[in-house]
Amino acid sequence: MSDLLSRRLALLGDAAVLPLLTQCLHGIERECLRVTASGELAQSGHPRTLGSALTHPQITTDYSEALLEFITPAEPDPATTLADLEQIHRFAYSKLQGEYLWSPSMPGLLPDEAHIPIARYGSSNIGRLKYVYRQGLALRYGKTMQCIAGIHYNFSLPERLWPLLQQLDGDSGALRDYQSARYIALIRNFRRYSWLLMYLFGASPALDRSFLRERPHQLQQLDEQTLYLPYATSLRMSDLGYQSSAQSGLTPCYNDLASYTESLRSAVATPYPAYAELGTKNAAGEWQQLNTNIIQIENEYYSSIRPKRVTYSGERPIQALIARGVQYVEVRCLDINPYLPLGIDLDEARFLDAFILFCALQDSPLLQGGECRSCTENFLKTVKEGRRPGLHLQRQGQPVELKAWATELLQSFAPISRLLDQAHGGEHYQQALQLQQAKVDDCSLTPSARVLAELRERGESFRAFALRHSQEHAQALRAQPLSAAQQANFEAMVAQSLAEQAELEGAEAGDFDTFVAAYQASILGIGV
Repeated sequence: MSDLLSRRLALLGDAAVLPLLTQCLHGIERECLRVTASGELAQSGHPRTLGSALTHPQITTDYSEALLEFITPAEPDPATTLADLEQIHRFAYSKLQGEYLWSPSMPGLLPDEAHIPIARYGSSNIGRLKYVYRQGLALRYGKTMQCIAGIHYNFSLPERLWPLLQQLDGDSGALRDYQSARYIALIRNFRRYSWLLMYLFGASPALDRSFLRERPHQLQQLDEQTLYLPYATSLRMSDLGYQSSAQSGLTPCYNDLASYTESLRSAVATPYPAYAELGTKNAAGEWQQLNTNIIQIENEYYSSIRPKRVTYSGERPIQALIARGVQYVEVRCLDINPYLPLGIDLDEARFLDAFILFCALQDSPLLQGGECRSCTENFLKTVKEGRRPGLHLQRQGQPVELKAWATELLQSFAPISRLLDQAHGGEHYQQALQLQQAKVDDCSLTPSARVLAELRERGESFRAFALRHSQEHAQALRAQPLSAAQQANFEAMVAQSLAEQAELEGAEAGDFDTFVAAYQASILGIGV
């Protein structure tokens, strides 16, 4: 253990400081496809009974009308976060008629791209902007890739902890700058170690062959409908999932906040020839993408983790980060666990807390001398062959066995797990850590191995496997309806969201072209 990590852990262990560990904030965003009773992508619009996808704070859509996104409030206890997420699921199932929430990350049988419905957000300028942005995604990457679902885990350290860490580190600069620098350092360490999350929680070793649209691939065939890789952990996070040649040169290595925001600002403002050739409007004069730049907006940049700051109304993410610094991180590489009704459970959340805190407290030198590339290669190797016996990764230019490195890391997390247990009471965090060590010792316990074993044992296609688990989860969630008070609270949010969208549309002033131009101009002057 490094001297710096020891000193930071000692600070957290102080009786006056330890209770702050109960004030970390957690939020979960869970995406899930709506499917029919036969497991096909729902062609119905976003149910009005769930509220407005534009303005509802907890239930919206991601790319498609059929791709729901559930968003919890930020809570200090991950158990509360999971309870919030479960309530959203139960409310959704009280409104879904003859449809299911798809259990894994990878989609099942998809229709032709023309019949994958893009999410709509009404007639307001901001609603239209969200729709055109998604049209641009379809134009650039196709719709199929956008039907992949995942779990996003949002985490922040307690605001009251930052001044104490700053004093311990002997930093005399502005607190906001110190906090941002520490979050960026956290992200560097996350890049170093996130391959471990793919090994432990990757749950997409197989997919429906329709996903590839007859593209060439190196997957193996499990049955007529199912393709897989024998040692894969997360095909979702491989080059079969999220990929973009235009973004290949956009790889911020997170050495400071300014370089990160500038790289994104530049990408949002720099034309990309292939997109410029297509134009922002089609031959009929209809919008088909917001602009012809490398990325249309900041969120188009695909990354496994993002520095975040809550934005004000009308404010862009980069503007918020530059103006007020980093407030929390969003972990974006987590697969949905098809065995869990919510796609994630409390053991995973508690382990993530320890993992992220380790990334925040551990020494985090700048990523230099090819280390950034090694981080990417370790991640990609793990998602495609993480369970291969004897698999080696690269650490500081030297080969290291994945299992040995994983065990070392888990041992390094132990002091943090103990502190979290001391702060919260009980031994839940240490038990969550032990569960992960068991997966390292025996890879058959990982979700990815369990999926493949079950497919083989039951002689079941990925499509049938996913639908069966979706139906089981639906039955379990519907068996526990919300209380009358909880249901009424959700109904009120639905009504309020619909009213807010109607108010937006009724008060709209100015044409859409002018609105888009102003939106684009808001980013061009930043950082120049």
